[in-house]
Amino acid sequence: MSTSLSTSGPASRRPADRPPTADAGPQALTAREPRVAAERLVAEMVPPPRFDSVRFDTYDPDPAQPSQAEAVTVLSGFAAGLGGAHASGAGKRRWFAKKAPAPAGPRGVYLDGGYGVGKTHLLASLWHATPAEPALKAFGTFVELTNLVGALGFQQTVQTLGGHRLLCIDEFELDDPGDTVLVSSLLSRLVEQGVALAATSNTLPGKLGEGRFASADFLREIQGLSAHFRPLRIDGQDYRHRGLPEAPAPFSDEQVAKAAYATEGASLDDFPGLLEHLARVHPSRYGALTDGITAVCLTDVGPVPDQSTALRLVVLADRLYDREVPVLASGVPFDRLFSEEMLNGGYRKKYFRAISRLTALARDAKPLVSQ
Repeated sequence: MSTSLSTSGPASRRPADRPPTADAGPQALTAREPRVAAERLVAEMVPPPRFDSVRFDTYDPDPAQPSQAEAVTVLSGFAAGLGGAHASGAGKRRWFAKKAPAPAGPRGVYLDGGYGVGKTHLLASLWHATPAEPALKAFGTFVELTNLVGALGFQQTVQTLGGHRLLCIDEFELDDPGDTVLVSSLLSRLVEQGVALAATSNTLPGKLGEGRFASADFLREIQGLSAHFRPLRIDGQDYRHRGLPEAPAPFSDEQVAKAAYATEGASLDDFPGLLEHLARVHPSRYGALTDGITAVCLTDVGPVPDQSTALRLVVLADRLYDREVPVLASGVPFDRLFSEEMLNGGYRKKYFRAISRLTALARDAKPLVSQ
């Protein structure tokens, strides 16, 4: 499925010290205005490239954290139990068929744990291990799921996903009351049609929305969501930093620009301009924004000015991490992107995840700079 990319619109900002051979230089993300068809949103509901080859036997449980090995055992059994016919008849129901009763007890598993303990690895492994053709399994982030509803409409989304054997939702979180009601209704309808659920989050299902909005006013919806899942706690430290050196210090503007021009398929933007551009592009298009980009080079990285901007940056970081796109930057280190107020607020787990992932991508980008 192709995605149109417009290069019209505001001219992208470029560092003042860009090399004189600029005519053949890197692309600018700020010059891209992707348009994504609804069909692509559906087709891309599979594990992202970073997790395309992961399996349960490639997960490396920390011996000091028995919950990690237990999670592999539980999820392997869960996948095996999905091998039978779909509750509605392998995704297709004849008009005269009697509707199958909803299964008793939770119809899903919910992986709760800190960032970097391998929850997405396990979720993708579950998707791969479930004995059903890819067309009967869906995998996406919580943001991608709500974007799908926005693109298709509620009823069409239920119809599209209702014939699936399994729906995997990564980074499950409730940021506003509208999402709470929407997702509660959607998952209830899917469970009624026999769809099994699996999700990852940094927040227990009964605590969703806490610190973000008046979650007590939506307690019934949150409890309804919680009832669909069996919580599975995964303890451990961030594997991305386990035994690895500290994140590399930022480079100079000149080093970043030189690397961008020397790297085929790289993009080059100044960070403030990119943040402004993200406000004009819907988060559902951030993946398409990076289509064909081999490395993201950023100059003048500094603290994010406000929470709305910070949350958009979190989504971009997730898409870059999923696609294994290294990020080379000048300015402040990535652990100084978010203010203390942000890191202590209701979205702190999102920000810590973004820092963790951007740090990993910064390590990946270090070889781009000539020593």
